[in-house]
Amino acid sequence: MYTAFFGLKQAPFSIAPDPHYLFLSGRHREALAHLLYGLEGGGGFVLLTGEVGTGKTMLCRYFFQRVPERCIAAYIFNPRLGALELLTAICDEFSVVPVAAIWGQPTAKECIDALNAFLLQTHAAGKSCVLVIDEAQNLAPEVLEQLRLLTNLETNEKKLLQIILVGQPELRDMIASPQLTQLAQRVIARYHLGPLSASETVLYIARRLAVAGWQGPLPFARGAVARVHAVSRGVPRRINLLCDRALLGAYASGQRVVDTAMVRHAAKEVFGAEGMRADPRRWHIALAAVLGVLVIAGALFATSPWWRTSGSGAGSATAPAAAGAPQTSAAGPASLAQLLQEQPRDASAAWRRLARLWQVQLPAGAQPCESPLPGDVQCWRASGVSLQQLRELDRPALLQLTPSNGTPVVVLLRALIADRAVLENAQGLPLNLPWSELAPLWQGSLTTLWRAPPGVVVGEDIAATEEGASWLAQQLDRAQIARAGSLHARVQQFQQAHELPADGVAGPRVLMALNRALDVPEPRLSTPVATPPER
Repeated sequence: MYTAFFGLKQAPFSIAPDPHYLFLSGRHREALAHLLYGLEGGGGFVLLTGEVGTGKTMLCRYFFQRVPERCIAAYIFNPRLGALELLTAICDEFSVVPVAAIWGQPTAKECIDALNAFLLQTHAAGKSCVLVIDEAQNLAPEVLEQLRLLTNLETNEKKLLQIILVGQPELRDMIASPQLTQLAQRVIARYHLGPLSASETVLYIARRLAVAGWQGPLPFARGAVARVHAVSRGVPRRINLLCDRALLGAYASGQRVVDTAMVRHAAKEVFGAEGMRADPRRWHIALAAVLGVLVIAGALFATSPWWRTSGSGAGSATAPAAAGAPQTSAAGPASLAQLLQEQPRDASAAWRRLARLWQVQLPAGAQPCESPLPGDVQCWRASGVSLQQLRELDRPALLQLTPSNGTPVVVLLRALIADRAVLENAQGLPLNLPWSELAPLWQGSLTTLWRAPPGVVVGEDIAATEEGASWLAQQLDRAQIARAGSLHARVQQFQQAHELPADGVAGPRVLMALNRALDVPEPRLSTPVATPPER
């Protein structure tokens, strides 16, 4: 109903588990890593739990899109079945027909025999099988025991079936009970998916709106987003319900921006009395956390220098330039053309500004990556980088742009949120513009910085040295990458979860992703910090 009013292609906050809308927070990435480990785990159980509405089913849908061709996956979404019914359902999912099923209901033994023959045939063909059971907290203890017996199907080298159990927190309690001790001992990896933080809630809302076709600053006031987080407690499904109703309220009122009162009213409609009981202390904490992050989503007022719109049309915070040569005001350049015209052809100024974000002072005239940097900061260059890879890197970078005159210009990309980018000129003044204006001039050339582990030689693969391998294993432990398998296999698992080439080599790209996953303090594209202009 409100989609046309806000210029959206579809409703952004549907509670249907559409994987296109998946927001991969740090927690969701770790959960995905555990699911992907199920493809290589060699048998046993992988356990993924989470509160109602935290995105477990959507994550499963996303996981199935990433299953390689060599793996055959089955999905049971309604496990309120008896032991024989579940065995029959598993056979159906794997397209296995027990012999007796041709003329009647098969027995449990006939189902297991048919599954065993299928799994052996699949193994001989170099493939593997994984079974995912959603809402597994609904399984009766005797059914869970039957699943445990399925993991006994094996060859001399490996288990033939990997089982992933996805369910609500009570599933953990069930498996911890004495009667399921044998099953608990076969759980090779487990992860509990928690709610989103205040800052992640902002990014979650921005992500869903962007997928639905929204352009521009978020249609939510600062206090409104903080209130959404407080009432929803960071649970994605509750966020969806609340934002959907709040946008409907804004549409009914003819307002383009959702304010706190609208969220409060929507909470009362959606959650009843519960929606009015959000802890006021928590609300203020969330507001404090969200204020800075709203810059990320483009929701600051036009007076913020980070999110001034380009051009001199209505709503622009930049005064029109006087006739004649363009002039940069205190607000920054008025257009991309002006920034490129004024930007020095020597990249040293942009390089120094990038280094300053990392608390590194460089001498005048220093060129990108031409000399070692102090401390543990290192330079990384790449070409052919895509927009998605740029988002995944999530760090300020120097981009080489080629305007119509053919002379390349290096600019500092300081923020990248949804469909908008913030560039800085040599004086540190920002220009906010749609990515679509920037994209035709960028061919994927990128230079950025990252922080290497202190005192450890990185090279092409940090695991090439004993010291580096030890450090890497500890970081993968912190990232909750299951310890089963070799270090090479664990790196591959991490790479798959973070959409990197799964070659098992822990070079700079992997270490940057590790830093991001472990929240190592580094400058981010998604958390811009204004720095003073150079004098």
